[in-house]
Amino acid sequence: MTTESTTPATETFGFQAEVKQLLQLMIHSLYSNREIFLRELISNASDACDKLRFEAIEQDNLYEGDGELKIQIELDKESRKIRISDNGIGMSRDEVISNLGTIARSGTKEFVGKLSGDSARDSQMIGQFGVGFYSSFIVAEQVVVETRRAGLPAEQGVRWTSDGSGEFSIETIERDKRGTMIELHLRSPEDDQEAKTEIDGLLNDWQIRNIVRRYSDHISLPIEMHKSEYDEEAKESKLTEEWETVNQASALWARSKSELEPDDYNSFYKNLSPDGSEPLAYTHNRVEGRTEYTQLLFVPGKAPFDLWDRENRRGIKLYVKRVFIMEDAQNLMPVYLRFVKGVIDSADLPLNVSRELLQESRDVKAIREGSTRRVLTMLEDLAENKSDQYKTFFQEFGQVLKEGLGEDFSNAERIAKLLRFSSTHSTADGDDPTVSLADYVSRMKEGQDQIFYVTGDTLSAARNSPHLEVFRKKEIEVLLLVDRVDEWMLNYLTQFDEKELVSVARGDVDLSKLGEATEEEAKAVEKASDELKPLVENIQKSLGDKVKEVRVSNRLVGSASCLVSDEGEISGHLERLLKQAGQAGPERKPILEINPTHPILKHLADQPDNVEDWSSLLFDQAMLAEGGSLEDPAGFVKRQNEMMLALLQKAS
Repeated sequence: MTTESTTPATETFGFQAEVKQLLQLMIHSLYSNREIFLRELISNASDACDKLRFEAIEQDNLYEGDGELKIQIELDKESRKIRISDNGIGMSRDEVISNLGTIARSGTKEFVGKLSGDSARDSQMIGQFGVGFYSSFIVAEQVVVETRRAGLPAEQGVRWTSDGSGEFSIETIERDKRGTMIELHLRSPEDDQEAKTEIDGLLNDWQIRNIVRRYSDHISLPIEMHKSEYDEEAKESKLTEEWETVNQASALWARSKSELEPDDYNSFYKNLSPDGSEPLAYTHNRVEGRTEYTQLLFVPGKAPFDLWDRENRRGIKLYVKRVFIMEDAQNLMPVYLRFVKGVIDSADLPLNVSRELLQESRDVKAIREGSTRRVLTMLEDLAENKSDQYKTFFQEFGQVLKEGLGEDFSNAERIAKLLRFSSTHSTADGDDPTVSLADYVSRMKEGQDQIFYVTGDTLSAARNSPHLEVFRKKEIEVLLLVDRVDEWMLNYLTQFDEKELVSVARGDVDLSKLGEATEEEAKAVEKASDELKPLVENIQKSLGDKVKEVRVSNRLVGSASCLVSDEGEISGHLERLLKQAGQAGPERKPILEINPTHPILKHLADQPDNVEDWSSLLFDQAMLAEGGSLEDPAGFVKRQNEMMLALLQKAS
């Protein structure tokens, strides 16, 4: 950021590079829903009042004799200006420079990276990325901000001015009132009549009132505008000096459910989490007993950009007796439910509750446990009665929900029932995970007492794994686990409904209990093992320390070879994940299994020429088939080409 000093009290700054890029997007791209600027500025004003209320718990003098918090909107048709004012916490000079001249780089990059080119959709993302103030420039050619932080003297007021072109000025002013006033000088784009008409409409009193009711009706502070009265002589409505509240101005969660409609909840959710979509589900309850609190919780329809940041959980706002306390009350919801949005209003916690107290309080523990149960009940209802919506939920948040198996042992059984997977019995268009563990158990073959699964980097890789061949042949269902979290999850999900989860790529395959492995098949494998013993020993010798063992397979049907892990060892998939994460895992030596009925193995048994090259080829092919990478790809290609050339020469 560059600075040019003009007077001791006035300075001109250059915007941070990321802000310049953002302003260009605001002005030139996000134009299809211009009215969202008001939603964002009202939301910021509400936050400023909440912050004052919180700081004033211990510093009552910050109210400066005016404890009636509110937001006011004024229209000036003649000069084409809109003013949005609040008497909240306000900002100091340093805070103005920091908050209005720079923006978190990660947030900006994520915002820009998420843009789709659909301006209507993109405009809904503004609130998610902390860039709401800059939406002012969608409609304004100049923005003026006047502010003073509560507790500072009047002569330390600040005026911020910018036209969004690349610079802003800071000026010290005298401001008697605390809080912030934002003045928008509206554009008048003569070359775009449609845009001009839309922006001109923002100077109509009824239009602004409609926008406030649409986006901000449930802000718990009064949003005031000048009262409008009809002038009989002028035959038009005129604004008076009297102020009136244009929103409900009451905490929605404190109202009775009987007087609320689904649209009320949806509107509140969009104000709470402006992701542009309606929630998939919500629950509104007043809990009474030893601990009293009200909860209004929502399951979103879209994942936020920072879902995987486990430290940045801003879903639950905590109130105490309707007084806002904090917006990232992490201790009120477990980490694996960090996608949940909502409000919890406690009647028991002290107003000066600290984060340390949140960690230790028995009341907080009771609220957390009760809220967790409510969310799981919501998800169970979705899964049972609204399968399409639950499918959407699991696509967005399924991987996060799986974390709960290792974090919430008391609810592990409920969480397991909510999980969904793809499987070998999924329909042709069934790439989405829709198979529950209960579904799998209900389709198990007679005598089956294990739940079979295979892991893979992609669904295609898992579906085509050679380890599945005997299961596919015998029509035994296998779950396809392809999420990165699945290998971790399997440490905690070891059984379901007293059925053990077993990897088809680990240890021996025993299907005898199902009546699927006939005595003839068992004898055939035993006979093949005896007949191929010399070949197995030669392959073992050729591969040396690359493998723990070479043996004849009873799981292969069409493939020549595959790699399996021994019982108790990590899988090849987990080994690769650990390497990708830069972590050292336990050493793994795979077992190479060969298919005694495959033509290559039959040929090698009859004519054991060049066994060393064939052994390496079988190993490398098995490694590639399970999704692994080769230590010497160039050597593999060279060896394969030489062997194909030799076969061609022999054929000619």
